[in-house]
Amino acid sequence: MTRQDRIDQLKAAAKERILILDGSWGVMIQRRGLEEHDFLGERFKGHRGQMKGNNDILCLTRPDIITDLHNQYYAAGADISETNTFSATTIAMDDYHLDAQACWDINYEGAKLARAAADAWTAKEPEKPRFVAGSIGPLNKMLSMSSDVNDPGARLVTFDQVYEAYKQQVKALNEGGVDLYLIETITDTLNCKAALKAIMDLEDEGMDTLPIWISGTITDRSGRTLSGQTAEAFWNSVKHAKPFAIGFNCALGADLMRPHIAELARVADTLVAAYPNAGLPNAMGQYDEQPHEMAHELHEWAKDGLVNILGGCCGTTPDHIKHVADEVRGFAPRVPPERPKALRLAGLEPFELT
Repeated sequence: MTRQDRIDQLKAAAKERILILDGSWGVMIQRRGLEEHDFLGERFKGHRGQMKGNNDILCLTRPDIITDLHNQYYAAGADISETNTFSATTIAMDDYHLDAQACWDINYEGAKLARAAADAWTAKEPEKPRFVAGSIGPLNKMLSMSSDVNDPGARLVTFDQVYEAYKQQVKALNEGGVDLYLIETITDTLNCKAALKAIMDLEDEGMDTLPIWISGTITDRSGRTLSGQTAEAFWNSVKHAKPFAIGFNCALGADLMRPHIAELARVADTLVAAYPNAGLPNAMGQYDEQPHEMAHELHEWAKDGLVNILGGCCGTTPDHIKHVADEVRGFAPRVPPERPKALRLAGLEPFELT
């Protein structure tokens, strides 16, 4: 089967049912109780600095764990599983003193691991094909906000540096065999725009064109992203990329996220996706919302026709995903509205009054 065949299957499936994304990778990796040697493996033995906590490196040093997690989520009912590459850019991996080749290898091998797992499940259950989303995270440095409270113009990176870091990640994920890109946990829309430009420029250079899923993050009860945008403003900022899906993930549980997903469902003429946390963290930083509780909330979203794709973020497990998949099975996916052509602004555009 060609990649275009898989993309056609993905789009067809999205018209038939609410698709299911996998859940948290961090919580499942933490449960393994891994030590420094697991993260270093043979390749990075003697590497300077601590590697423990760099979950993405496990694509190279413990691929057995990554494959097992893909399998657990596909078995739980996920249609789509993400590559374990959330932080695999040269900018984020600089914290671990990793070079560009290591970043390339993480993305490429992470995509291949996910591809192999998805293909095996599709062969076993051809009536439910499985897909791979290339995970592209938000970076640990922002373009829209100052790194120095005393200097509003201070930045730790330039747009060109962010663009180049994302360009390498996107190319490696594409060559590794992903079916779509997931630019996720976006707190800074300008970082997202750099990723979108990287994708679009690579496509202009001849790289395979894949669907793009954009997932922002409403950071608190203010209803805004960290860079200050409302749900509608965020959509207006990125709609030019004609994404396959738009949505939110992380920071909030399903109850607090719902109004922002409802707003996207109102304004976005594409698929709407959401993968909330398992509630809000407790005093110990743990997530207490049980699988049946989260599934009940998302059942209501599906019943009310708000969404096309559902999954889980921080604190969610294969059991959460299984409950969600069971609860929303049989509900029709949201039908994107046809909106009249009009000038719609994000609120950050420079313009001149005359």
